[in-house]
Amino acid sequence: MNLFNLRRPARAVGIETLHEPARARPRLDTAAMGSPVFVRGQGAWLWDDQGRACLDFNQGDGVNTLGHSPEPVVKAVASQAQALINPGVGRSHEGVLALRDQLCQATGSDRALLFDSTAQAHEGAVRLARQWGERHRHGAGHIIVARQGGEAAYGAPVASRASHCTPEHAPLSHVPFNDLAALHAAVESRTVAVVLEPLQSQGAIVAATEEYLKGAEALCRELGILLILDEAYTGMGRCGALLAENLYGVHADMVVLGGGLGGGVPLAALLVRSSAGCTPMAGLPDAWYSNALTAAAGLAVLKTVLSAGFIEHVQDTGRHLREGLSRLAGRFGQGQVCGSGLLWTLQLNEPMARALERAALQECLLVGAPQADVLRLSPSLTVTRGNIDEMLLRLTRAFARLHAAQVSGRKMPA
Repeated sequence: MNLFNLRRPARAVGIETLHEPARARPRLDTAAMGSPVFVRGQGAWLWDDQGRACLDFNQGDGVNTLGHSPEPVVKAVASQAQALINPGVGRSHEGVLALRDQLCQATGSDRALLFDSTAQAHEGAVRLARQWGERHRHGAGHIIVARQGGEAAYGAPVASRASHCTPEHAPLSHVPFNDLAALHAAVESRTVAVVLEPLQSQGAIVAATEEYLKGAEALCRELGILLILDEAYTGMGRCGALLAENLYGVHADMVVLGGGLGGGVPLAALLVRSSAGCTPMAGLPDAWYSNALTAAAGLAVLKTVLSAGFIEHVQDTGRHLREGLSRLAGRFGQGQVCGSGLLWTLQLNEPMARALERAALQECLLVGAPQADVLRLSPSLTVTRGNIDEMLLRLTRAFARLHAAQVSGRKMPA
């Protein structure tokens, strides 16, 4: 049988045939929607399909640790792609093993578990804590989550995973953030772990006080329960230290790292220390992790963040950004500037964050608006003082543009 005879006959190509795909798959008018189509990025800048350069002070909500298409990550990923991308489920790779080892050495951890997503790392923390409770706390599985603003507010994404993993006899409890008395009162015989973010950072940034975080650590040590820190947003140098816990002088039993580890490539980790590291890790998806490509990206990011002078640069540019934002807030009568390192929010005096975000986009500036009255800035950790000065100029023009629209009674374009 000649298999070539089984092919479908080719259609005659005419004008209607050529035009048909365009009619079948119309392109969205993203310009009308206020969403540029970006085609290229480098460092602090993004270029759209119209050739316009936008200054990016959002960087994927901070996951682009080294900015857009950073040379160390590009070279590492390109080289790895030529050698091996993924050897297969459950098969070891030298890059994966190297990343685990270097994470342990850099953070004083006994084990570093790698995952494809932050959600998996959160779930791994909950599962491991419950396994530890089965082994060392007579089956305890109660988890306490400290979060700002009550249960409705974002405090620790671990909470959403824990609510699915914890049985009815081992519920999840929420306590107010920065309230040590409430934390003490919530602990019971079934409690296995306390989960919190050193900086509550999804909305307006609220930093843990030193007394609170050290008090939480002391409580966990005294009662023999686990302290889990969610550093999905604050780790990998973002707050002016490799981990935010370093700023407080505490050492958690487990630490969750998010997308910042991969510099924008899907990668997360769970750092395990002390007695929690002795627990068998049955059922954790880390046992199957083998993606050599993402591990190469993680190694490149980690080596860069640990390089001489890098953290000092984050601290210096972070101070410059804070000072500039504070001056701008005073000029336009806005609220408090909060944050650390290169993670900052500006509290607005009215719910105009979305409108200000759109006004900034008209100035080719990308910022975040996590809440109606909060503006968020999370630039790359390689951002320069010159980038920051340019951002402040564009944000000033955005404030002026919004003010002019309000005075004239016009609405900012959606």
